[in-house]
Amino acid sequence: MEYYTILAIPILISTLWLFTANLSRTSHPHLTNKLIVLLIAHPDDEAMFFSPTLLALTAPDSGNHVKILCLSNGNADSLGKIREKELVASGETLGLRSRDDILVLDCPDFIDGMKTIWDVEKVADVLSQAFSSPQQQKHKDHMAADAPKATIDVLVTFDRFGVSHHPNHIALYYGAKSWLNRLMEGKRGWRCPVELHTLTSISIVRKYLSFLDAPMTMALGFLTGLKDSRRQERAGGRRQALFVSDLWQWRQGQKAMTRAHRSQMRWFRWGWITFGRYMVVNDLKRQVT
Repeated sequence: MEYYTILAIPILISTLWLFTANLSRTSHPHLTNKLIVLLIAHPDDEAMFFSPTLLALTAPDSGNHVKILCLSNGNADSLGKIREKELVASGETLGLRSRDDILVLDCPDFIDGMKTIWDVEKVADVLSQAFSSPQQQKHKDHMAADAPKATIDVLVTFDRFGVSHHPNHIALYYGAKSWLNRLMEGKRGWRCPVELHTLTSISIVRKYLSFLDAPMTMALGFLTGLKDSRRQERAGGRRQALFVSDLWQWRQGQKAMTRAHRSQMRWFRWGWITFGRYMVVNDLKRQVT
């Protein structure tokens, strides 16, 4: 009897994993046929934190075109040029169409470092130059009667806690918010043309639960959804999206680290790619703008 019980445990766990992975595929019907940009701070952020999101949103049946904008080349250890190439290889592993969809900046305003605070308004400047429509950039005193315009549909980045509390991650959130505020300045009554979706930060314990965190995330998302149902209607759609990688997708995320980001594979990152929840589960929250 005990023998069969022991055998049943991995079967139940595998079944739960597959069930949540399949169920999560119906949680983001609004994120299809979009031009989506993932905004990250360093090469390897896309693999260590956003691989479930990228693998879901780049699926051929989604109709999306996904790009990555990385504001630094991670040159803290003088490996910037190597890490730029690693990001391209990782992006292709995670489903991006081509290397032309990946842009890495090497700018003195955005130096990689836990003690480096990036200027939020300079982050917003980069986003404005890259994604505000040409007409809106030329006519900053544009009429309020004109709809706000941008060249992308969705921006995905970290939330205000940055997942790991990295100040560079946090600056991306506030920079994105600042850019959207500029975009909507004097545009009361219009809907923002860009949806901002942020990756939810969680406790240190949940960070290492791998796919076992998926049911908890789903339950919390359901309860939050009940509370926010009226706000969702005003905002024009669902505010949460859940991505749970299946076994093949999980392995793709791992390969993005082990085969592409080889310069970053120190001993502790093996623990992250094996047990890290963000390698399997991503929940995004749509910010009201």
